[in-house]
Amino acid sequence: MNECLFDSAGFVGDSLNRNMFVSLFCTLKQVSNEVKKWRPAGADRGFTFLAYNLTIAYHRTNLLAQYGRLSANANDDQLKSLGYKEGYRVDVDVPDGTWAKAPRFHDIIIFNTGHWWWAPAKFHPVKSPMVFFEKGLPIIPPIHPEAGFDKVLSNMIRFVKEKTRPGAIIFFRTQSPRHFEGGDWDQGGTCQRLKPLLPFEVEDFFDVRNNGTNVEARLVNHHLYQALEGTGFHILEITHLSEFRADAHPSTAGGKKHDDCMHWCLPGITDTWNDLLIMQLNNIKVRD
Repeated sequence: MNECLFDSAGFVGDSLNRNMFVSLFCTLKQVSNEVKKWRPAGADRGFTFLAYNLTIAYHRTNLLAQYGRLSANANDDQLKSLGYKEGYRVDVDVPDGTWAKAPRFHDIIIFNTGHWWWAPAKFHPVKSPMVFFEKGLPIIPPIHPEAGFDKVLSNMIRFVKEKTRPGAIIFFRTQSPRHFEGGDWDQGGTCQRLKPLLPFEVEDFFDVRNNGTNVEARLVNHHLYQALEGTGFHILEITHLSEFRADAHPSTAGGKKHDDCMHWCLPGITDTWNDLLIMQLNNIKVRD
């Protein structure tokens, strides 16, 4: 920590970025116990290690964009004409308020998004669809979530590039894989393996051509790589190495009513993600 590569690091994203944030906190806590708890720039949680004036924070956001529940009422003819009675309004060009100030505050930011975009239990295409808005108006004709995802990525990348403080380094982490077997999380899926997957098993799990339960990771990455090309964002690639670790999830020990085959045990693979982050930071600093 005496040679720390940053003064303030922000993790912006869903609960898998929180997983990574907690991993880094636990690692730093082994070095210094002088910690102040606070929530900088709208963060969900954050800590400053006082002896080193080093801050890390987690900004919770599921979609990166602002979204909220909507219900069509008698005066909302525009929504009713689209066939929607209820769902979720997603403003593709408005950043979630939980992180909108983060680019001005942190000198290192690690973004992620993806899991919630492929979450039919939350955003059911019929019962509770995503209804995309742009410039305050619904996009007509309505677009599918994959197209909405692309629009959000494009707009949020533009926002970050405009708002980032000088000299800041911006990462986008690739998708964290899930390892459900026998069904999805709400269909009795489990993850009871005690050893990492073999290479051929990884392809059975994740090849998009198989259209399996865990296909989300590589689908999300396809969109991410297209959106990030030429932007100057650094890509933190953690997907493939994590695909092997079907044995590294909390499973029945996750404190949920179902097996948790999405988040990761600590210590565990998220420690490796942070090792890769520090290695990339070192390489960037050397080049600069």
